[in-house]
Amino acid sequence: MNAYLETLASLGGLIPIDYAWMIQVFIVIFVALLINYLAKRFFDSLQRRFQATRNPWDDLLLEAARKPVGVMIWVQGLLLALDIMRLHADMDLLGLIDVARRVSVILLLTWFVVRLVSGMERLLSDPEARRKPMDLTTAKAISKLLKAAAIITSGLVLLQTLGFSVSGVLAFGGIGGIAIGFAARDLLANFFGALMLYFDRPFAVGDWVRSPDREIEGTVEDIGWRLTRIRTFDQRPLYVPNSVFANIALENPSRMFNRRIFETIGLRYQDADKMQPIIDQVKSYLEQHPELETEKRTLIVNFNTYGPSSLDFFVYTFTKTTNWVEFHRIKQEVLLHIFELIRAAGADIAFPTRTLHLAEADQLTDSPLQQMSQS
Repeated sequence: MNAYLETLASLGGLIPIDYAWMIQVFIVIFVALLINYLAKRFFDSLQRRFQATRNPWDDLLLEAARKPVGVMIWVQGLLLALDIMRLHADMDLLGLIDVARRVSVILLLTWFVVRLVSGMERLLSDPEARRKPMDLTTAKAISKLLKAAAIITSGLVLLQTLGFSVSGVLAFGGIGGIAIGFAARDLLANFFGALMLYFDRPFAVGDWVRSPDREIEGTVEDIGWRLTRIRTFDQRPLYVPNSVFANIALENPSRMFNRRIFETIGLRYQDADKMQPIIDQVKSYLEQHPELETEKRTLIVNFNTYGPSSLDFFVYTFTKTTNWVEFHRIKQEVLLHIFELIRAAGADIAFPTRTLHLAEADQLTDSPLQQMSQS
């Protein structure tokens, strides 16, 4: 092809034979541009066809391959242009171009695998795409492991391509692993702590967690290999090393089945005769409430104790919802209705009172203090 182009340029007489390689470079770049355009049209046509099907995996594969293929076309075109320029340059670039070609293929294949794994993570955890979506924490863990495996494998292949001995590198890693282990104990502890979180799954991304041992409370946003990011309720990001979770007690309110309403209400002592009817009415109201779980959970409405200024009974029940805002709405509704039942029964809720008994006037006159004042 080079001889043909040189002959064509010399016959035309328009460009000197020494500059014929410029035409070859221009043709290579033009062909790369054309192939890239045709590849884009081809991918667009496939995308329209794949969107008409119900299978999401073909769309995922197409989306993962689109950008790497486009970059591959341009990289190979540029390397071919450099190969042509090498023939007319003083520097010997043959070795560098061949290495660059192999390295580019390895990097682009790794990029394709990483994009494919990221798409699989989104697809497996998307509730709109699957009837039973995978837990987001599990999907992230599998995705990170696959990406790490792809990157490590490509790194070893790159070292082999660049002329390094992979066996020597692995042997050095085995010898230096002991020193690295002592120097990075905290890093390794956090790494294994992340593995513990992925396998034991005490919480997942999106869960509300709190620790009675530490001042940790908020919503889990991300579980990394070293840190877990928790968003506190005042919207501050809290970064917790993964090794901490191996040594603390942790609550996960997001996995509650129900939320509990446990309140003590006091009646006035003069309403003692109305206590039993009020308890019966409150219990009947709670049993019929559609948003309270009274079949699977305990329901108690009982007189409890003689308080300093009230007769106390307590309400013990559970809501069906675990949502924090919805729970407080239901609790407010229940407490206000109980107040209405008490008032309708002719009773009232007690408040702290104190009764002061005064002695009779004649008793004050006979008191020793009064006699002393008269003398």
